[in-house]
Amino acid sequence: MSSDDSNNISPISRDADVDACSPSSTAVTYSDNPSPSSLPTIAPDPLSWPPDGKLCLEWIQHLMFVFEWSSRNLAPSAFPSVFPVPVFDALVLTASKILHKEPNCLQINTPDSDSTVVVVGDLHGQLHDLLFLLQDAGFPAQNRIFVFNGDYVDRGAWGLETFLLLLAWKVFMPHRVFLLRGNHESKYCTSTYGFEKEVLAKYGDKGKHVYRKCLGCFEGLPLASIIAERVYTAHGGLFRSISVTPSKRSKGKKNRRINLVPEANTLCLGSLEELSKARRSVLDPPWEGLNLIPGDVLWSDPSMKPGLSPNKERGIGLLWGPDCTEEFLKRFKLKLIIRSHEGPDAREKRPGLGGMDEGYTIDHDVESGKLITVFSAPDYPQFQATEERYNNKGAYVVLKPPGFDNPEFHSFEAITPRPKVNPYYDFEEVIDSDEDLDLASMVTTDL
Repeated sequence: MSSDDSNNISPISRDADVDACSPSSTAVTYSDNPSPSSLPTIAPDPLSWPPDGKLCLEWIQHLMFVFEWSSRNLAPSAFPSVFPVPVFDALVLTASKILHKEPNCLQINTPDSDSTVVVVGDLHGQLHDLLFLLQDAGFPAQNRIFVFNGDYVDRGAWGLETFLLLLAWKVFMPHRVFLLRGNHESKYCTSTYGFEKEVLAKYGDKGKHVYRKCLGCFEGLPLASIIAERVYTAHGGLFRSISVTPSKRSKGKKNRRINLVPEANTLCLGSLEELSKARRSVLDPPWEGLNLIPGDVLWSDPSMKPGLSPNKERGIGLLWGPDCTEEFLKRFKLKLIIRSHEGPDAREKRPGLGGMDEGYTIDHDVESGKLITVFSAPDYPQFQATEERYNNKGAYVVLKPPGFDNPEFHSFEAITPRPKVNPYYDFEEVIDSDEDLDLASMVTTDL
C-alpha cells in the first residue's frame, strides 16, 4: 500500500525529549509511590509549566503522582490547587497545535527493527486503570509506540485527568504517542454523560473556559491510523463512500455557488483518500449531509450479517459485516482492523458477537485478516445502575515486528479500591451511553 509522504510520522530521539527539560531534584514522581497506601498525606506542590515549554519524563511522572494523589485526597473543587488554570492552558494549547496539524488518518511507521506498538481502547475516565496500563505495558519510548483509540472521558470520574495525562505524553513524545478521537470526544456526549459537569465541578468559575478548551482540542484529534502499512485502527471502524453530483447552475448567474447533492446509491465502503479529505473539526459529527465519514468512523459497529447498512440502534454510523471487513483489508492490503467503542454493556445486546469479559474480542476472521475490538476500561462502567456488575477485564493489544499482524492480547483487572467519588451524570437514567441518541440536541453551534 502506498502512502503520502506528507502523512508519514518521522522518527524522533527519546533522548532528545528527555534532555528537553531539566529534572527537579525535589519532585515526587508516580514511580516513587506506586501503591495508594504509600502515597504521602502532605499535598504536593502545584504543577508549573516549564519556562522553555518543553516537558521531560520526570515532569510527566510527577503529573501522574499528583493526579493519583489528588484523586484520593482532594475534593474535586480543590483540583486547581495542584493543576492551576495557566498550566492547563499551556498544556492544551501546546497539544492542540500538534494535533490539529496531524492528518485525519495517521501513517505510523515504526523506526526500529525492535519497535512495538501498543493499541489501547476506551478508557472512560478510569484514571487508576490507565496508570496501571502504562506501567504494565511500559511507558512510551523510542521503540514503544502507543496508539489510543479514543473515549478518554465520560462516565468515569477522572476524565479530565485521563485526557490531560495523555495530552502531556503527546507533547513529550509527539511521534511516539498518538491520540485518536472517540465518539465521546464531542459536545453532545460530554454534556450528557458527565465530562462537562466534571470540569465545572473541578474548575468552578473557570470551568466553562476549561471545557471550551477541551472541546477545541477534541476537534483536532485524528480519526484513524494505519500502523506499519498493515493495521488500521479507529474508534468505531469503517465508513461509507460519499458520492456527490453537482446540481444544475441557473443560466446567466456567473460565479454562483454549485450545490453538491449526495447520490442515492446503495451504501458502499469509502476509500482512504475520502477519509483523508473528511472535515473532522466539528463539535459533533453530523449524521446527515455530506460530511458523514467522521460520524461513521466514530460510531459504526461490526455485525455478523453481511453487507453495509445504517446503524439504526445508535442513530448514526453504520453496521458492517464480515464481507466488508474482507473487502477493506484486501483493497488496502491490510491484515488487521483494531477498533474499540463497545464495552460489556453494549456487547450483551449484540447477538452473534463475543462478550467483553476479557477486554477484547475477535469479531471477524476472514481470508485477508481479522477484525478486533479492544476495550481498556475494566469493571466498566464505574457507576452502574444494576446490582450485578459486569466485572469485565480491560485489555490492550501489542503488535510486534516484523509483520505487526500477530496481535498479543494483555488483559488486566480493575485497580481497587477506587477512591470514593460522586458521579457527574445520572447513571441510573443513562444506562446505555451510545444508544437512543437525541439527534436534535446534536445540532450545535460554536461555543
